Amino acid sequence: MQRKISMINCGASMLEYSVTGKGIPILLFHGGHSGCLEEFGFQRLVESGYSIITPSRSGYSSTSPIKDLKQACVNYKLLLDHLAIKKVHVIAVSAGGPTGIVFCSLFPDRVLSFTLQSAVTKPWLTPDDKVYKMAKRMFRPKTEKRTWKMLAAMNNLLPKLTFRMMAQSFSKLPFSEVRKRLDSQSIEMFRKMNNRQRSYSGFYIDLEQTQQDYSKELGDIQAPTLIMHSQNDSSVSLSHPNHAKTLLSKSEMCILDSWGHLIWIGKHAAEFDAALISFISRYHN
Repeated sequence: MQRKISMINCGASMLEYSVTGKGIPILLFHGGHSGCLEEFGFQRLVESGYSIITPSRSGYSSTSPIKDLKQACVNYKLLLDHLAIKKVHVIAVSAGGPTGIVFCSLFPDRVLSFTLQSAVTKPWLTPDDKVYKMAKRMFRPKTEKRTWKMLAAMNNLLPKLTFRMMAQSFSKLPFSEVRKRLDSQSIEMFRKMNNRQRSYSGFYIDLEQTQQDYSKELGDIQAPTLIMHSQNDSSVSLSHPNHAKTLLSKSEMCILDSWGHLIWIGKHAAEFDAALISFISRYHN
């Protein structure tokens, strides 16, 4: 896949972004620990005639850290202005859910359709949660690079064991059931993910932004919306897609019995790809 990485100046801040493929534009807000090098789900979209614009969200990679989500979304709108793109399909992934929600509520005239993928749509990890406390320790901006290097090294050395050890972080299923939902590429895709992931200061910002209630913003969204989730997701519970469905006036659900949070990996990934392309192809004008 062709990918071009660039930077733009947004006043007092910088925004890094990539453009992958050529065709109808999609603005993708990546999940936690990711950036403009994200690639999950890209292949089928590019092959189907879409161009994917992926900004490194606030605090990730070379993008300036901006805690004010509305201001960060203004910068993403400036990116579209810079690229002379009037309207886009918006996809928001996992911890990028709030960014997609706020962007679509602020700039309805720029949005053709909206898709939530395994996305946070309401208050997520609270400071009292064990996972929150562990994340604050493991992914501190000063030490997160070391954390990811160690994880990548372990994953490269023992890919199957690492996947098995980490599977419960993504799936509610016992590993015997997870295994049934994997395909021949799953372990390698998971290994590559852990080799490209970094948190920078972005995940700390995510942890703050995912404390907020975005009910008003969800209610303001007018774009047709597809809510995609695995019923076995242990990272972001089914309460999140269900919450979004009650507030989004033009929404439909795609819930599959895939292995867990990473809906782009495994036997069900092709079904998610087909459902996404079928949905967005209805709203090009």
